[in-house]
Amino acid sequence: MDARLLDILVCPICKANLEYHKAEAELICKPCKLAFPVRDDIPVMLEEEARHLDAQET
Repeated sequence: MDARLLDILVCPICKANLEYHKAEAELICKPCKLAFPVRDDIPVMLEEEARHLDAQET
């Protein structure tokens, strides 16, 4: 994933900064406790595509 893109991406729900987890290919929003998938280096920033993080992941 392009570092410049990571600098400008924010959570579509709360506008918080996101953390990229390369191994899982996900962008994490800690305030919302959501993980947005990254498919073929393209972030899927749709709430209905995000998975909810469990307590161990936050």
